[in-house]
Amino acid sequence: MKACILIVGDEILIGQIQDTNSGWIAQQLSDIGIHLVRALTVADEHADIVDGLNLAFQVADIVLMTGGLGPTKDDVTKLAIADFMGVEMYFDWSVYDRIKSMFKKLNRTLSPHHRNQCQMPQGVELLHNSMGTAPGMLFKKNGKYIISMPGVPFEMKAIMHDHVIPMLTALSDQKIFHFTILTARTGETIIENQISHIVESLPDHIKIAYLPSISAVKVRLSGTGSKTALLEQEVMFYAQQIMDTLGEIVYGVNGTTLQAELQKLCIQKQVKIATAESCTGGNIAARIVSVPGSSTYFNGSIVAYSNDIKQHILHVNPSILDTHGAVSEETVMAMVDGVIDLLQADVAVAVSGIAGPDGGTEDKPVGTIWLCVGTKTHKTTHLLTSGKFRDKNIEAATMYGLDMLRRFVKKM
Repeated sequence: MKACILIVGDEILIGQIQDTNSGWIAQQLSDIGIHLVRALTVADEHADIVDGLNLAFQVADIVLMTGGLGPTKDDVTKLAIADFMGVEMYFDWSVYDRIKSMFKKLNRTLSPHHRNQCQMPQGVELLHNSMGTAPGMLFKKNGKYIISMPGVPFEMKAIMHDHVIPMLTALSDQKIFHFTILTARTGETIIENQISHIVESLPDHIKIAYLPSISAVKVRLSGTGSKTALLEQEVMFYAQQIMDTLGEIVYGVNGTTLQAELQKLCIQKQVKIATAESCTGGNIAARIVSVPGSSTYFNGSIVAYSNDIKQHILHVNPSILDTHGAVSEETVMAMVDGVIDLLQADVAVAVSGIAGPDGGTEDKPVGTIWLCVGTKTHKTTHLLTSGKFRDKNIEAATMYGLDMLRRFVKKM
């Protein structure tokens, strides 16, 4: 079965708030084998909502709507649905009694506007909203379904969990199984070329997708079938081949993070780590401590943004800074030694670069970033040449630093 999400709300269109409902609904549909073919956002206007419904019905069997079910006069979703269905409105006393009872328990006065919430299109099947006053609505037309829910995320999720997901699960005879392989520091095209022979052997019901981000690529396998156990077994067969082929660039699967995988390794190897950061400004350390329990292996960080801090706190020899500059292989190696001594760590990562947008030279343009990971006796370095955008440069250096730590600790 095919589905379309229809979001109603001027506040989404003008960027006043971010639409989080669509992504969440899409994940729930995927988990139960419902294929999402389109997501639309329309204004809080009667004609726009009707146009959206017409378009959605052309491409999908199920239309899931959120937004525009409040008590205020500008909420016209129900009237638009009634016109699309070709039915009149009626006053539902059961909804009114429930709202009145809720307000009585809360010792609040029922506004006359709440009567608007009790006006319903004829032929509706009401879906109880355990988290709010506005019920969800289910309509059937020409063998297709319209499900309308409030735009408030926790109310929408309650209706989805209590009513919509069980109903759609019963309708769908297909299951979708996703498995995501997480990689770092290797481009999408290189990955695609390395595993092309595996991709060519995939059966038609298993698809592959490449989801790139800064210094990382997610490789997602999605299988569709009616037998869950067999489907998972098939997908995992190909996933294992891909992971074996890609080797050390794979840092995890599904919902894990690079810093979470680093934590596992450090605890397993009983390794204490530290960071010495210049252009990343402590971003690597922040990512590390975002995982609960990081105090068991992370000793701390020095943000050595100025040369004075590099020299007087991390004891980088002034001659190194004078001869090679702050952005150099020699400097980050010395920063590793300094932070290991200062914070009594076993392993450290150091980074120094030109994040931009200013400060670059002909020899060292914006995006030139040196990284070093290692111990006092063994180190590995990397020259990262990123772009001109500051935020992206910091994120790229952060990802490289974390992954260099992961690979170094893994080999200890």
